[in-house]
Amino acid sequence: MLEFLLALLTTATVGALLWPLLKTRVDHRDRLSGELAIYRDQLAELERERAAGTVSESDATAARVEIERRVLAAGAAAEKIGATSAGPTLHKFLPPALSLLVPLLALGVYLQIGRPGLPSAPFDHSQIAGQDSGRPLDILRLLADARAKLAQDPDDAEALAALGEGLTLEAEGTVTQSAVQAFTKALQKLPDDPRAQYYLGLHEAQSGDSRAAIARWRALEAKSPPDAPWLGLLRAEIARVAKAAGIELPTPPATPPSAMPQPSREQQEAMAALAPADREQAIRSMVEGLAARLEQNPQDRAGWLRLANAWKVLGDNPRAAAAYHQADTLGPVDARILADWAEAHVRQVTPGSPPSADAVQVLERLEKVEPRNALALFYLGAASLAAGDKPAAARRWKTLLALLPADAPIRPMLEERIKETEK
Repeated sequence: MLEFLLALLTTATVGALLWPLLKTRVDHRDRLSGELAIYRDQLAELERERAAGTVSESDATAARVEIERRVLAAGAAAEKIGATSAGPTLHKFLPPALSLLVPLLALGVYLQIGRPGLPSAPFDHSQIAGQDSGRPLDILRLLADARAKLAQDPDDAEALAALGEGLTLEAEGTVTQSAVQAFTKALQKLPDDPRAQYYLGLHEAQSGDSRAAIARWRALEAKSPPDAPWLGLLRAEIARVAKAAGIELPTPPATPPSAMPQPSREQQEAMAALAPADREQAIRSMVEGLAARLEQNPQDRAGWLRLANAWKVLGDNPRAAAAYHQADTLGPVDARILADWAEAHVRQVTPGSPPSADAVQVLERLEKVEPRNALALFYLGAASLAAGDKPAAARRWKTLLALLPADAPIRPMLEERIKETEK
């Protein structure tokens, strides 16, 4: 209905702009009249030149005969095409008619193939849909891929969320009951799945419970990484629903100063002048200060991630792994942070020993999102061998071997370990 009203307004606006054109009188002159005027001018010019003596009498006579011949030819041609020439009425009404028909035709096409009720999809479904992020969303493909994955694993949280999204988009933005069931089941497997949380909030908003929707979305916003791609759309949706429901959003509390304090230029110069051991101690003091502030504000997820990275740079891998774990409890970390977390764990592994149980949990999560991650393949292979699962170890190490360059120094050692699994 809204699209139809907008089309009517567009048509009315175009009509108002064209009204002066419709009232303008068109002074029509046919082609023959124009040509005759030119020939008359040529005859007059020829007569002036003859009188001035610049053209001889014989040349003037010949030129006059040629001009008269052209006048006769133009008259004959006009008689042949006169019946098909457009009159003043057609020239007057054709441009306004086209100007009105074009937006109406565009509206008709849009209503046939467009989807005006379709909401924005703020989450990256390309992994489920199997398509590049730059290509348009293929809803049928999204649903087919999700259902195929669920046929193999009914508890696949990502496929359940993709199924719910596909059902929602298929219903032109309405979160149906079937979609709600898929999202709810996805949250049972992955409680902080952002896509499921977003669409369940959308369902609450569509059901009239705007406060519940905003509460769910604000909780998702608080748990999302600062650079999460969906944050902009999520905040816009919170503002839209709050405005429509007349709900005043609370002013976000000031963020405690959990970030590592940045030294001034003078402090940097003074630190550069220190001996390496003293410089490291000064940096460690700053990191300790950040850790102390996080103890007072343990819900600062971004602060825990900064602390984990700082400990990792300083080589304190146990503390780095603990900080990554704390950040993960406040919101699941992405693949890049999982890789850093896993590295902090495996750096603690004694050469020749399998990774710890905590390390295995992180590595398994990393392998799930990045099946060809070399770090995960190598250390999970070692864990499988230590657990007596030689086929799993061989499978992971063979996959890793296929990824390595031919001159990789680790290849001989890896080939020996694969042989051991086949004995």
